[in-house]
Amino acid sequence: MSEIRCRIEGRAGRITLNRPAALNALTHSMLSTIERAIDSWRDDDDVDLVVIDAEGERAFCAGGDIQRMYDTAILGDYEYGRRFWRDEYRLNAKIFSFPKPWAAFMQGFTMGGGVGVSCHGSHRVVCDSSTIAMPECGIGLVPDVGGSLLLSRALGRLGEYLGTTGFRMGPADAIHAGFADYYIPQRSWPEIIAELAGTGDWTLIDRHAQSPPESPDGTGPSLISVQDRVDRHFGGETIGDILRSMDHAPSDFTAATRKMFLRNSPLSMACTVEIVHRVRESDTIFRALEEESRFTFRSARDGDFIEGIRAAVIDRDRNPKWRHSGLDSVSGLDVTRMLMPLGDDGLKLDREALAP
Repeated sequence: MSEIRCRIEGRAGRITLNRPAALNALTHSMLSTIERAIDSWRDDDDVDLVVIDAEGERAFCAGGDIQRMYDTAILGDYEYGRRFWRDEYRLNAKIFSFPKPWAAFMQGFTMGGGVGVSCHGSHRVVCDSSTIAMPECGIGLVPDVGGSLLLSRALGRLGEYLGTTGFRMGPADAIHAGFADYYIPQRSWPEIIAELAGTGDWTLIDRHAQSPPESPDGTGPSLISVQDRVDRHFGGETIGDILRSMDHAPSDFTAATRKMFLRNSPLSMACTVEIVHRVRESDTIFRALEEESRFTFRSARDGDFIEGIRAAVIDRDRNPKWRHSGLDSVSGLDVTRMLMPLGDDGLKLDREALAP
């Protein structure tokens, strides 16, 4: 059974992720298949739009297939992971710059690499089960796949909050934060996708959209309800500023936030704040991917990536031994070292070729 299906149906280029048992995690070959397909559709007059969806109820795409990255990195071979990220980031830039409507239907988990193939599109659809997050700090990475651009554009200081905590957004949260555009009950999706393919008319998504329920499962705070507290505490220049702000105003919110921090790599969180700030200044996908690539290039050798994967995926003991004992032990120099330019190893994207 193919792990991905790319084809033309009617007026639509159709991409369906097909690894439901693996939560549709993206392999390197899946990335290559998507890239080849959209390269051929970009200037094809018979393709009016792209529709991407996925098999299975649990996930649209829960991230990248990181097992092989770990297997190679643990032996001191970092090139596979670096090549994976380089190719993935090129695809993310192509999706962001794609000149035709890109409709993504995101049920269940949409995280990490899944965000990269959906949330840079023009028409991002969620349903009751949708759970969107950038949880990379929990495995010793930073929000990547261009996710730092989405975070930098989120209302107020939600970007710093979502990036450092890995907070899981429901449908209303995702729309509020700018990771999604439309709420449509999932039962309507097959009919809508068939209409999109038959007509090529993206405006029918607008006609089917509804107001999302604020909290489908009735649990946990919404981003809207904590927006003022996020803005108050996450407005500093560094992760240390954020910690000091919370120290001076203990509350249920700050206690819950600190609990989320405890799950994640201190180095990754500190670098995430810096990356979001840098990307916010330039507001381009190219700057976002460049900053992210500096970290991921070094993540296995100089960061917490290997230990993060060991604790979360390999041994599953949920007890990582990070390089830094806590956020207060991460220095500005530590952040600078992870985010220095890579010189000849830097990400190379053809901006003119990617222009819409």
